[in-house]
Amino acid sequence: MANDTIPHTVDRTPRKAGLFTRLYTGTGAFDIVGHRKWWYVVSALLVTICAVSIIWKGFHLGIDFEGGTKLQMPAASTSGPISTDQASEVFTDTLGKGPASVQLAGTGDSQTVQIRSETLTQDEIVEVKQALFDELQPVGTGGQPSADAISDSSVGASWGGEISRQALIALVVFLVLVSLFIGFFFQRNMAIAAIIALFHDLIITAGVYSLVGFEVSPATVIGLLTILGFSLYDTIVVFDKVQENTRGLLGLTRRTYGEAANLALNQTLMRSINTSLIAVLPVLGLLAIGVGLLGVGTLKDLALVQVVGIIAGAYSSITLATPLLVDLTMRKPAYQQQAQRVYARRESLARKAALGTGAAAPVDGAIAPTATDDDALSAELRREKALAAAASVPTRVGKGPREQRPHRARPSGKTGRPTGKKRR
Repeated sequence: MANDTIPHTVDRTPRKAGLFTRLYTGTGAFDIVGHRKWWYVVSALLVTICAVSIIWKGFHLGIDFEGGTKLQMPAASTSGPISTDQASEVFTDTLGKGPASVQLAGTGDSQTVQIRSETLTQDEIVEVKQALFDELQPVGTGGQPSADAISDSSVGASWGGEISRQALIALVVFLVLVSLFIGFFFQRNMAIAAIIALFHDLIITAGVYSLVGFEVSPATVIGLLTILGFSLYDTIVVFDKVQENTRGLLGLTRRTYGEAANLALNQTLMRSINTSLIAVLPVLGLLAIGVGLLGVGTLKDLALVQVVGIIAGAYSSITLATPLLVDLTMRKPAYQQQAQRVYARRESLARKAALGTGAAAPVDGAIAPTATDDDALSAELRREKALAAAASVPTRVGKGPREQRPHRARPSGKTGRPTGKKRR
């Protein structure tokens, strides 16, 4: 009898497929969930560094939060560019106290000198503006020195406290509504994982501001709430695919919950990367043009927080939210039992495949390294069909092939199968 062994199915996935090919196909080539412990370590390290900086270094709050006076004038003068040291020296000599900060904003003809200090009286503001004009001669719009080119603005401490309080209320309301929405339309574990990812993004974004020393302004708060919505949107897209892949999973033995979630991540990975990239490019343009050419400080505050937040949100939605969801879900006994059934089935299929091909059986239930779940199942089914077909063919011993009878035409007007009655 001919050998009825069916060779093992060859994996259709290219072994040497490029990075972008694996990204676009989304077949689960990247084991993100399987390496979640490494992602946890990286996230914990980033959060720790940012939290330490927030606690010990604090933030560079703008006058909108702390209160104070801000003076601004063009950096160009009749005698050349005005430096921050010159402006700080004039301010100190005039009032007998130094400013809180002096910095340049913008480039080229639109560059300005910004002086921030504690709250000044009206007489002090008039005195220091006159001194800056007399000593530095900043040019106005007509290219000639002008005292009107020096502007001032003041904000009280109570106004800054009100802004901080309203920003905190907005953040709390946002997080509560997000939790209710995800918990109602998806799962409670998904809501918990999404909120943890949002706090991760908050701490990292705030920590970067603390480390670099960016000024925190109302535009920063607006940008922070914007990137939280973006991060949540990306996480919800991944969770929707996870829910689709795990529907009815407890009754199946093809994949575990973690494997189904990892497949969902791979299927949405390229989309997440493209969305984040497309979102970052306009913000970088806003940062380069708005700050570099126009010298607008508000655009700088808005753009910086969005760049940091978009990157942090994309990272957390891929490497943190879904792995956390898997760990929370696998704590349930039903999913643990389903995973045990999946492993037992694979062990059985691997042993049958090894015995059918004449190879040695795996030791201690180990799965053959070249056999995947789908390959083993396909090979087993084809093997059973081949054996059943071979057993159903009758064998005639000692006789040649039976002669074929000539075809006899049926009488006209009659259709259908013969009735099987014997002819007399």
